Formats: sequence, C-alpha cells, structure tokens
Amino acid sequence: MPPVQRLLIGLFALLVPTLALASGETAVLQAIDLTDHTVGYLALLIFGIAYALVMAEEFLHLRKSKPVIIAAGLIWCLIAYVYIQQGQPHAAGEAVRHNLLEYAELMLFLLVAMTYINALEERRVFDALRAWLINKGFGLRTLFWMTGTLAFFISPVADNLTTALLMCAVVMAVGGDNRTFVTLSCINIVVAANAGGAFSPFGDITTLMVWQKGVLDFFTFFKLFVPSLVNYLVPAILMSFAVPNIKPEAQDASAHMKRGARRIIVLFVLTIATAVSFHNFLHLPPVIGMLTGLGYLQVFGFFLRKTHQSWHQRNRDRAALVGDMTPFDVFNKVARAEWDTLLFFYGVVLCVGGLGQIGYLSLASELMYEQWGPTLANVAIGGLSAIVDNIPVMFAVLTMMPEMSETQWLLVTLMAGVGGSLLSIGSAAGVALMGQARGTYTFFAHLEWTPAIALGFLASIAVHFWING
Repeated sequence: MPPVQRLLIGLFALLVPTLALASGETAVLQAIDLTDHTVGYLALLIFGIAYALVMAEEFLHLRKSKPVIIAAGLIWCLIAYVYIQQGQPHAAGEAVRHNLLEYAELMLFLLVAMTYINALEERRVFDALRAWLINKGFGLRTLFWMTGTLAFFISPVADNLTTALLMCAVVMAVGGDNRTFVTLSCINIVVAANAGGAFSPFGDITTLMVWQKGVLDFFTFFKLFVPSLVNYLVPAILMSFAVPNIKPEAQDASAHMKRGARRIIVLFVLTIATAVSFHNFLHLPPVIGMLTGLGYLQVFGFFLRKTHQSWHQRNRDRAALVGDMTPFDVFNKVARAEWDTLLFFYGVVLCVGGLGQIGYLSLASELMYEQWGPTLANVAIGGLSAIVDNIPVMFAVLTMMPEMSETQWLLVTLMAGVGGSLLSIGSAAGVALMGQARGTYTFFAHLEWTPAIALGFLASIAVHFWING
C-alpha cells in the first residue's frame, strides 16, 4: 500500500472516534436528578449571579459574555464532580459534547452571516442607503413610516441590531433637535426590527435556533408574516399621531458604495439560497450551506485583491471619492464579527444545557406545558423575553422539546421575537439605541408607549390563531 494512502487511512481512523464523540451518539447517559441536591442549588445560584451581571451590562460596562462563560465552566464542573462520585466518570463529558455540537452549528452559521453584514458595511452599502433617505427631504411623519417599514423588511435578512442602528442614524441625522420625533422613531424602529426578525429563519438567533433544530421548515416561518406585521403596525399607527407633521429642509449627504458592493449583495442572497437548498433538498445542516457561501465571498475577495492595483490606477478619482484605497480583506470582516455575542451564546448554551442535565428544565416543562397549557406557556415566554434575553429562553424551550403542534411552535417563535419590544432592555436593538440616542430614547420614554406595544403584542397572538390556528 502506498505511504500516502496509509497516511490518509490512519488520519481517518483517528478522526472517526472524535466525530462519534462530537455527534453525541456515545453510550447511553444515565441522567441523575440533582434538582434537590446542593449542586443543583449552587448551579442555580451561579447562573442567577451571572445573568444579573449580564442585565447590568449597561451600568457595569462588563461585556455580557464574561460572566456566562465562567458560569458555564463552574456549572459543568459541579455536574462532572457528582457523576464521578456516582461512578460515571465520562457521562458529563458526553453530555457537554452534545451541547457543544449544537453551539458549533449555530455559531458558524452566525459567523458567516456577520461576515457578510460586515462586508456590506465596509463596502458602504448601508451608508449609501442612509444618504439616499436623508437627501430625499421627506417629512418627519413620512420618515417615521419609512424607517419603520425598512427596519421591518431589512431585519429578516440582516440582524435586528444592525438594522436598528442604521435606521436610527437616519432619524438622528434628519430629526436631530426634535426630541419627540427621535424618541417615537426609535421606539418604532425597535418594534419593527424585532417584528421583522420573527418571521424569518435568518431574522433572529431564536428563529435560527428553531430552524436548525428541525422543528419548523424554512418556508413555515413565513406563516408568521401577517402576525408580525400586525405586531408592528398597531403601535406604529398609534404613535404616528404624535409625530410632528413638519418637513425639515433636505440635507446634502453623499455616500458612494465601494467596488464590488452590489456583487456581494448577490453573493449573500446566493449564500442564503445555498443554505436553504442544502437543508431542504439534501437534508444537510444549514451551516454547511452557509460555510459554502463564505467560500463564495472568499473567492470574490481574492478577485478584488488581485485586481485592486490595476483598477485603482484606472480609477484614481473614483477610488479617492469612495475611499476604496486598500484591497478587500475577507478575514478582516471575519475578525470584526460580534465575538462578544457569539461567546455569550456559548455561555448561554452551556449554562442552560447544564441546568437541563441537572433536571430543572424537565420541572419547568412539566409546570408550564402540562399544567398551564402550551398557549399560556408560550405567551408567558414572550413576556419573559421583555426582561431576560430571548436566547436562553428559546434554548431552554428547545432543550425541553415539549410536545406541541406546528401552530404552538410558531407561537413561541413569534413570542420570543416580539416580546423583547415591550421594554427597551428586552432586545439588543433597544439597548443599542439607548446608547446611540442617549438622553432622548430612554427606558422610561419607551415604557410610556408600552401599552400601545402590548396592544400590538396581543393583536399578533389573535391574528396568528385566526390565520394559523
């Protein structure tokens, strides 16, 4: 046998057990109920302290990923200690690998999406859209509706944080001194961005989690379009009467997209189509399609780098105008991904997975989905999402995996997405805009309109059951 062939077979033999462990398909794990054990209480205390620090991020300026990563490590150390004492030394390791596999799929998917968004931002696609809106000289009431509508339709593809920041920049550039307009527009943008993300598998991390888990098919999510639209429109209509009906002078803002911007947009759409096709037709995880799409961007980035010098020599004036002076670097876009969010997601998955291993999620599932019933439980999850980040809430539901109909799975997906709009601290979009429009868009300014948002929240539930029930 040739040496190269022997080497390949040897490498394959080394990889097989590693892959088997990663898949979680090892020996059957004998779970131990630790809900009344000291370790269980300690794990709850550790998670509670960590999440309190996460919620206080705005005041402590401590990145939210740090406490949950430490909490995840401590919780699994406690679990491993108990299993070793019970004569199952490898059981905790097998359980944690299953959680790591789930995290890896979602993390890599999000990493590709973030890389594309960063590439579009660097190519000044969002700057060009913002400049176009500013130059048109729309009235404040028209701009209120335009920024909200754009947020609703952009967030299903881009994340709600990027969408909200883009639209808020437009609002502040045009309405600067008009506090009423800026406040109402920021509330409208937060509601629209969260509602828009709820009907798309790509619009929010929670919808992505549901899709990746295989609970709902890709096209099933679009049944939530009308309920999501109602969730946005009801408070928007009520708030629009309070928006000043004046027309500011048109401003001269200019922003030109860099070379290759439109082609990157096409590649992003093609990447999404690849992920959907891989999952629907080949039954492969969507992340495989997304990583293939990252390859599209890498190859196109190589083309931009190789031709940059010759293009720059032929188009010096254009390059100076748009600021396209340095070659495109795709790995720079990867490095600029929201690593705090990705690592926070790791901590959440491992923490919630640990609490599930202890047995608390089974107790919660029995209480909520068997005693309360799925409708009340899912609506309660929407209310909880206004206070607690929707990622751990949805991951907990997916770990419980209660027996529910498609209508109820759609409901919990909708609730986790739009529930964060009830308070300004309930979503990444709201927290970000409180920083961007500091002193104007505040927690209490948002709270003043919470009854209108809650009306939209309840209306979306009614419309969902009417259409999908």
